[in-house]
Amino acid sequence: MSKPVHHQYLDIVLERLQWITDHQGDNIAAAASACADSVAADGLVFSFGSGHGSFAALEMFPRTGTIAGFRPIVETPIALMHHVFGDMGTRQYRFLHKQEGYGHAILASHRLRDTDTMVLFSHSGINAVILDIALECKERGLTVVGVTSLPHSSAVESRHSSGKRLFEVADLVVDTNTPLADAGLTVEGLEARLGPTSTPLAVAVAHAIVAGTAEELIRRGYQPQVMINPNTADYETANANNDQVYEELWRRLAAR
Repeated sequence: MSKPVHHQYLDIVLERLQWITDHQGDNIAAAASACADSVAADGLVFSFGSGHGSFAALEMFPRTGTIAGFRPIVETPIALMHHVFGDMGTRQYRFLHKQEGYGHAILASHRLRDTDTMVLFSHSGINAVILDIALECKERGLTVVGVTSLPHSSAVESRHSSGKRLFEVADLVVDTNTPLADAGLTVEGLEARLGPTSTPLAVAVAHAIVAGTAEELIRRGYQPQVMINPNTADYETANANNDQVYEELWRRLAAR
């Protein structure tokens, strides 16, 4: 008797996480080292993604178990698709994330330094906004980390005039190995597949990079400031700690 479909989905996620563990450890460590370079140099680690890629970017900070020095860029018009209709709907997203120049406009609102790192999340790695940001950050001397799917990205053409895909621009690439179709489940009676896995895999990689960054900073003698959960510790003490973490981010931003 076959397993229930929800069980099959969890098996697929575990299998793909294990592949990342077995094959991408060195790449995650290299990404964490680059992030540690930026944090230790009093810089910032920016993260960005559009659509579902924005979820992984947002998870890097502020979040329980994350550290000061990370700075997600989440552009609301290409991050919120749940409205479907009306303001910031799916059709606007599908239009905007393919528009060249939009990524440059986004970066114009953030003061970047060449000692910073940019972590980009894109399953396909082909759309214009991601490539705008990757290419400009490279030109400006930042280290670019791409979290993407090589099986998907290498099978499709870029939608950017450069002809490049994220894995061809990034200095460091973490491959999620998510298949072209992303969704991994077949259900009798449905032709289309269910159960996308790119999001949980990207989020897991994001937190692995943050944790690895903290470990590398400690190895260098630098004490990272860590967000803690106010719902499991003394509420006031936890919030006081987290306010100090926010102040550290503000200090880094104000210096620019």
